Amino acid sequence: MLPAERNKTLTALANTEPVVGAQRKGAQSLQWFLSESRWDPREANERRLELMLGEGTTAPSEEGVLVIDEHGDRKWGKHTAHVGRQWLANIGKTESGVVSVSSLWADERIYYPVDFEPYTPSHHFEGGKGDPAFRTKLKIASQLVELAMGRGIPFRAVVADPFYGEDWGFKHSLEELGAGCVLALKPSHAWWHKVGEIGSPYEAAVSAGEAWEEERHPGEWVKVMRHFRDGHEEVWWALEVDVGPYGPRRERRSVVAATDPKELPDKATWYLSTNLPHPGSERAAESQLGTADLAEVVRLYGLRMWVEQSYKQVKHVLGWSDYQVRSDLAIRRHWQLVCCAFSFCWWAYGHLPTADEEEDSTRTREDQPQEWEGRGKKEGQGILAGGPEGGEGMVGAMDDARQILEGVLRYAPAAGAKSAT
Repeated sequence: MLPAERNKTLTALANTEPVVGAQRKGAQSLQWFLSESRWDPREANERRLELMLGEGTTAPSEEGVLVIDEHGDRKWGKHTAHVGRQWLANIGKTESGVVSVSSLWADERIYYPVDFEPYTPSHHFEGGKGDPAFRTKLKIASQLVELAMGRGIPFRAVVADPFYGEDWGFKHSLEELGAGCVLALKPSHAWWHKVGEIGSPYEAAVSAGEAWEEERHPGEWVKVMRHFRDGHEEVWWALEVDVGPYGPRRERRSVVAATDPKELPDKATWYLSTNLPHPGSERAAESQLGTADLAEVVRLYGLRMWVEQSYKQVKHVLGWSDYQVRSDLAIRRHWQLVCCAFSFCWWAYGHLPTADEEEDSTRTREDQPQEWEGRGKKEGQGILAGGPEGGEGMVGAMDDARQILEGVLRYAPAAGAKSAT
C-alpha cells in the first residue's frame, strides 16, 4: 500500500539497500513471506472474491462484463519462472519478460481483478508446444472464463481485444460454456467473397459511410450516446453489418462503431463481433442469452477500457511487476497481494463517510480531551495498525490508503467525487 513514489521491491519495502541490505532481517522476512511460507495464494484469492462478491458496494451485477486480457513485463535471466523472449503487448515488441493472462470484472460503477494465470513459454516444457502441460494464452483465457462462471459471477458478456476476437477456437469455447461475448476484430478481418462484393466489416462501413450525409440523414448508421464516469457524453455511430457470415438474424453478428462514419478514424473506430441476439430476431426467442441492440453492444465493449486503467493502477501504483523472486509460487503470491491491495482500495472507497458523517466524526474528536499531547501513551485510533507495534491489524496500510484512493479517483473519477476524503 505504499505510494507510487516508493519502489515496491523487497529491499525498498524493508528500507534497505539492494546488495548488503538484502541480508538484513527485514528484507529476509519479506523474502521468506513470499518464497518459503505456507500460505496459498489461491485460497487468498477465493477469500478476496468472497468478500468482494458479498459486499453491496462491490458485488457484481448482470449488466457488467468479464474482460479478458494479457499483460507483459520485462524480466531478465534464465532461472525465473515463466520468463522468456516473447511478445509483450503493453510495450509493443518482443522482449525477455513474463506474461500473465487475467480476467477483470467491470461495469460503470467499479472494476477489479478476478483471476490471473502466468503464461509459460514452450521452451520451459520438455515436449515444447506438444507437451500436455503446455497451455496457449487462448487456452488460459478460456479456463479463466470457465472459472468465473463456475463461481457464479454474473456478467453480460466476455469482452476482449482482437487477439481473442480473431481466434475461432476461443469463440467456440465461449459458445460451449454458454457465455455471451463482444469481441474486437482487426480492421483487416475479412471472409472469402467474389470480386466486387463486400468482403469485410471495414468495406461494409466504407460503403455505408458513402451514404451518410449528416446527423439528420445517417443512412444505415444509428446514433449511439456513450456515457462516462465523469459525467460527459460522446456521440458515436453504429452500423449493423448484414453481409457475408454476419447479420442480425445469424448466430454471429458484426457491429462497426465510430465517432465519424465518413472518415472512420483508426483510434475511434471499433470492429466488433458478438453472439448476443438481435432484438426481435428468431434467435432472440431461442437463445438463452439476452438480446442486445447496437447501443448495448457498444456499451459492453466500451467497458473493456477499464482493464487498461487497472494496469496503470496495479503496475504503476501498486507494483505488479516489482517482484524480486523467481519461483512460480512466490510470483503468484506477489500478484495476489497486489490484487488484495487493489480490492481493498475499492472496498474502502465504498465505505468512505458521507459529508454528514465526516462532520459528526470531526465534532466528536474535537469534543474529546487530547490527553496524549505532550505526554502519556497515545490511544489506538482504529483497528488498523499504524506501525509494527500497532497491534494485530494491517500494519502501516492506513497511512497510505488515502493516497492510493486519491490515485483511483484521479484516474477514474466518479461523478461528483472531489477527493478520497
